[in-house]
Amino acid sequence: MINKEQMDSLFNEAQKIALKAYSPYSKFRVGAALLCEDGTVITGVNVENRSFGLTTCAERNAVCTAIAKGFQRFIALAVSTPDSVEPVGPCGACRQVLSEFMQGETPVRFAGSGVNQVNTTVGELYPLDSLHELKS
Repeated sequence: MINKEQMDSLFNEAQKIALKAYSPYSKFRVGAALLCEDGTVITGVNVENRSFGLTTCAERNAVCTAIAKGFQRFIALAVSTPDSVEPVGPCGACRQVLSEFMQGETPVRFAGSGVNQVNTTVGELYPLDSLHELKS
């Protein structure tokens, strides 16, 4: 299980990487940091495209990078949206992808530039996950 200091550190990584996002159209940067089972941290940013439909979210970018590096088991996720004062959670598509690689009890933190942050789990973000229900 991950402790508060580890989650704080993971969120700091998400904050730092968010500044490298490519978001010239929305001006809405997002950074994600995944903690792998072995302690490795993999980060990702949103990468926009003028069609918007081809934009890649930070969370899915981090998952894809991790998979390409040989990681498939993640124990925590942090998401930073510095261009929003309030926390902004992962979109529906990201929640679906996260549920593919994380158990329901996996901790997730997301926050904007303000003081509010949300500490939740993949299961709370994506309840009634058919993948895990079918395994039962």
